[in-house]
This record gives sequence, structure tokens and C-alpha cells, in this order.
Amino acid sequence: MDAVSLRQLWHHAATQLTGTGHHPSRLLVLATALVALAAVASSRIWPVARTVVTIAHEGGHALMALLTGRRVSSVRVLRSTAGVTVSEGNPAGPGIVLTAAAGYLTPPLLGLGAAALLVTGHVAGMLILSLALLAALATAVRNAYGLLAVLVAGAAVAVVLWRASVLGEYAFGYALAWFLLFGSVRPVVELQRTRRRGPRGRTDADQLAVLTRVPAWLWVGVFGLVALGSLAIGALWLAG
Repeated sequence: MDAVSLRQLWHHAATQLTGTGHHPSRLLVLATALVALAAVASSRIWPVARTVVTIAHEGGHALMALLTGRRVSSVRVLRSTAGVTVSEGNPAGPGIVLTAAAGYLTPPLLGLGAAALLVTGHVAGMLILSLALLAALATAVRNAYGLLAVLVAGAAVAVVLWRASVLGEYAFGYALAWFLLFGSVRPVVELQRTRRRGPRGRTDADQLAVLTRVPAWLWVGVFGLVALGSLAIGALWLAG
């Protein structure tokens, strides 16, 4: 088979996967959804892939702290996929409450935002925005593993933007959106399991309970509703 035939074959395959215009085919949407779901459900892949969700989680804390007038002292992403964001400011009031609540709310909302950009044909914009957010977060990370994780994630996005075809950009973008949507649900389940099995008081939900006098289990419910709601809406958009 000569080079021309190979190019024609690739073009045909790409057309079948991406469809026409800004509407990728259902095959691409389904394939990326299954890959993302498998990564979240896998007991081997999830402990590593969860770092992506942790980056979004800690980034949410940091961004909300800045938006509410607090100063971000440090962000740490640990090998265990846990994370810690330290900010300075008023120890009470809406600023610290919004900062504490933003962690579990950010990954599903990022996934929903990514879905909105993808279905309107702004895949490059979605990737550029992701790269900008990762670059901003990198300036606040204060541990080696966390910085490495953020830089690797940023490098992956940059390579896709620089070298990938339109097909590659869509495949990566859809896989990332699905992963954020699916991957936002499991940490909430793990949060509730942690609260049942271990000492309480250290989780975001427990801290919010102290700050607001709203029971921690109710905060877990809020996180779960946002995650499931974002997944439902995002799935309708992406698969529509």
C-alpha cells in the first residue's frame, strides 16, 4: 500500500470518528467514555489517575481562596493522591467556607465546563484553558511530587495542542471531560467511607461542618449531588 493510499485510509478513519464540522461521531464519544469509566473503575489505574482529580480539587481550593481575597501559601499534591492547600486570611466567614467547599465541587464543574466547550466546537480553547490553569497552579505548588504531577499533566496537554491532529485533540479532550465527570463521583464515595471508618475532623466536609454548623454528612450529600448532576448533564451534552 503506497503513501497516498495510507493517507486516504487515515482520512477516512478520521472522518468516521470525528464526523463533520464540530460534531464528533458517537463512536468517538462512546469510546472515550468507556476508556474514562474503565480508568475510574479500575483498582489498578485509579490510584494513579486519581492524581488528575486531586490536581483539580486542590486547584479549586487555591482559585477560590484568591477569588475571596485570601492568600494562598502553598499547594501540595501527595503520592497518595491526597492534597493539601493552605491559605491565609479570615478564619471564619464566607471566604473560608467557599474555599473549603470548592475542592470537591471543582472537578465536576470543570468536567461540565469542558463538555460545554467541546460540544460547541471549542476543543482547542478547552485545551488552552486547561494549560493556563495548570501553569497558574504550578506557581503555587510547594512539593516536588506535586510539581512533577502538574508539569506532566501540562506537558501532556501541550503535546496534544502542538502535535496532535484534530482527531487527536477531540479524543484527548473528550477523554479528559469524561474522566473529570466520572472521576468526580468516586472521591465523594471514598470521602464518606473515610468518615465512617476513621477518625473524623480532617476532611473538607468535617471542616465545613465546624465552619457552618451544617452536618458533615449533608456537605457530603451536596458534593455528591453536584458530581452526579454534572455527570448527568455532561453526558447529555457529550452524547447528544
